[in-house]
Amino acid sequence: MKNLLMFCLLFFTVIVSAHEKPTLYLIGDSTMSDKKDPGRNPEHGWGQMLPELMTSEINIENHAVNGRSTRSFISEGRWEKVKNKLQPGDFVFIQFGHNDQKIQDPERYTNPFTQYRANLEKFVRETREKGANPILLSSIVRRNFNESGVLVDTHGEYPLVTRMVAEHMDVPFIDMQLLTEQLETAYGPEDSKQLHLHLEPGQNNYEPEGMQDDTHLSEKGARLVASLALQEIYRKDLELKEYIQPEVLERDLFTKE
Repeated sequence: MKNLLMFCLLFFTVIVSAHEKPTLYLIGDSTMSDKKDPGRNPEHGWGQMLPELMTSEINIENHAVNGRSTRSFISEGRWEKVKNKLQPGDFVFIQFGHNDQKIQDPERYTNPFTQYRANLEKFVRETREKGANPILLSSIVRRNFNESGVLVDTHGEYPLVTRMVAEHMDVPFIDMQLLTEQLETAYGPEDSKQLHLHLEPGQNNYEPEGMQDDTHLSEKGARLVASLALQEIYRKDLELKEYIQPEVLERDLFTKE
């Protein structure tokens, strides 16, 4: 009987500890999502780099999925799945925009000032209803330099609307558009290819035909972008900062390696 009581006490302690450990949920698109076969695949979402940059005192669940907009993330039941798992004290990174702007696709497109805004407000409101903490992030930029070497925006009003929702609902806001614009500019038109997927035919066995992709990230690019997000969280003194690995905060991310 004594052994049984000790086992029950230990089991209860483990369950309580598990609930006390918060979870960071990520919802978004391919720029954030986990990629299959990470040991071989040259493409990485910045969200999949977070476990190596944060401490073991927080769980991380990456629910970002390739090709999703706020509309399709909701209509496919993906948000409902995340919402049902939320516990008080959890965190939710919310980053969309790349696919919401696809005006030829009725399953994904949202008007930035109406449905896109309403969907972001829904994520924030329902996160708070569960006692969790929403954090809004603007989209990362595409590598889109013009002939003069100037980085040109491709996301239109979507980052602005994300900022507007953050201000209106008093939500922490991480301006990933600004941070990644600064990163791309620091690297310049040529060296910024390292941050993305620029592969010559035969250079990589996973993509033997090569590729030229200025939207998605290389492993290096994903790690830098994830580090930028975490450094900004620390700078803004958000509660999540206590889970960041100290060495992340010491790096100068705008110096070429």
